Amino acid sequence: MPLSFVSLRSIAARLFLTAAAMSSVVLIVASILLTAYYRNEAEEVFERRLDVYLRAIVADVSESGQEGRTGPGQLGDPQFELPGSGWYWQITRLDDKSHDIKASRSLFANTLPKLSDLGVAAEVGGFRRGYGPGPDGRQLRIVERVIDVGDVGIYLVQVAGSGEEMEEQIARFRFALIVAFAALAIALAIGAAFQVRFGLRPLRQLQRELASIRGGERERIMDAYPSEVAPLAEELNLLISANRDILERARTQVGNLAHALKTPLSVIVNEADSAPGQLAGKVQEQAQIMRDQISFYLDRARAAARGGALGAATQIAPSIEALLRAFSKIYGDKGVIFSGGADPRLRFLGERQDLEEMIGNLLDNAGKWAKSRVTIDVCVEGASRPTLRVTIDDDGPGLATHLRAAATQRGRRLDETKPGSGLGLSIVVDLAAAYGGSLQLDDSPSGGLRAELRLPGF
Repeated sequence: MPLSFVSLRSIAARLFLTAAAMSSVVLIVASILLTAYYRNEAEEVFERRLDVYLRAIVADVSESGQEGRTGPGQLGDPQFELPGSGWYWQITRLDDKSHDIKASRSLFANTLPKLSDLGVAAEVGGFRRGYGPGPDGRQLRIVERVIDVGDVGIYLVQVAGSGEEMEEQIARFRFALIVAFAALAIALAIGAAFQVRFGLRPLRQLQRELASIRGGERERIMDAYPSEVAPLAEELNLLISANRDILERARTQVGNLAHALKTPLSVIVNEADSAPGQLAGKVQEQAQIMRDQISFYLDRARAAARGGALGAATQIAPSIEALLRAFSKIYGDKGVIFSGGADPRLRFLGERQDLEEMIGNLLDNAGKWAKSRVTIDVCVEGASRPTLRVTIDDDGPGLATHLRAAATQRGRRLDETKPGSGLGLSIVVDLAAAYGGSLQLDDSPSGGLRAELRLPGF
């Protein structure tokens, strides 16, 4: 499940961890409260059981005393008959010096301690409740009561029970509760993960739509979104429209500026042509420089405007095929073979004419210096933000490392014997920079120069 739960900077991770933390707190608190409630109930049941036995023995002693007997009848619990079972009763006569004692068989010649001797205060009705050591050292819950049977005597009736059985019941309940709550926690975690995935699905859809816009597949966000996301989608549509309007105005202004400057320059050149002389020649020379400068910077401005446009995408393979055919004809007399290509699925995030101008300049430069072969290869790097890597190799003499930076400077020609204006590589650098790309010159495996152009792809 692609939710990016590793980083707390993820909304999905925050929602999931928050839900998991809250569920864990609720389950832990609930388990503590339920265990405490069950313990209280179990202790009350245990106390009532002891009270029932005590009242039964007191009633039996009162009846048997009238008949001259002292001892309980059948209590209905065989544990009082099993030695060391943890359940005991004991009757002690208090008004006789002999302190005659009758006890259950489970005591097996042992005696129970008196709670009065342990400092336990009597309750209303003469009852005492407390804990004391049993015959085998275990802690016993003891209840006792003093009864007066008249002439028959005064007796201390005691009933004791071990809490082990109760603790075992509580332990079984706690284990069952842990298993049930663990299963519930897993179910809640799965539910929370599904809820987060389902709840964030509109954001993933919005991301896909924006990627489609960036890749030139659509012009605006079209899908319907929930009320919480719909305002964001609308604002993004407005932002995209505003971006296109700004770029369109920039193109218009650039075109207007070009026309506004070219007309006065044409007038100046025409006037200089009509008045030959040294001054006229100088004016023509400088006017031509101005034309070159205007064309160069206007082209850069257009490229920068196109580079900031959203939704522009160009298939690479058709442009490269056309350029290879063209340069194969241009340099056919020289015997240079142009080869290579690109995957038809690859696209450049920009205008077709800019792509062809960059690759065309690089192929032209390679063709001038190559001995017999120029190869071009295109691959894509990265996943989230793909980058196209266009590699052009020639088998020419190559270029020294210290001259490579100078080769990309505007108007710089390293060899005056080769045709050209020295603007080709600098135009490539400027256009690539306008799209956030770069040009790097390096040694080619074929022995010449390698030009590596990096551009945003899709």
